[in-house]
Amino acid sequence: MTGKMAIVGDGDSIMVFQAAGVSAFAAENEKKARDILRKIAKDYEVIFLTEELARPLADFLKRFDETPYPVVLPIPSGKGGAGLGEELVRGAAERALGIDIFLGVGPRGSSEETHQ
Repeated sequence: MTGKMAIVGDGDSIMVFQAAGVSAFAAENEKKARDILRKIAKDYEVIFLTEELARPLADFLKRFDETPYPVVLPIPSGKGGAGLGEELVRGAAERALGIDIFLGVGPRGSSEETHQ
């Protein structure tokens, strides 16, 4: 399974990844995405999941926090993102390190606020 990556998302969002050689799985809704994740979880180390699908699957995705693989990473879709990926990385880093590694960046602060 060394280095295997996949993406689950809408057809438009997965095309770029597919062109780069990433295994791509189209899911038009969260039920389809959940079914795909159940089927492919053991075969991939990293699974990218578009934010539009990740947000309604938040409770389901918690099961992947308990194992080293796969790492499921929410990413913006072709339609844009809502910051879910950054929010999850920020929370994980705060739990692990006890600090906000994004201090002064993004929604919780800005470089202007940091320098005032």
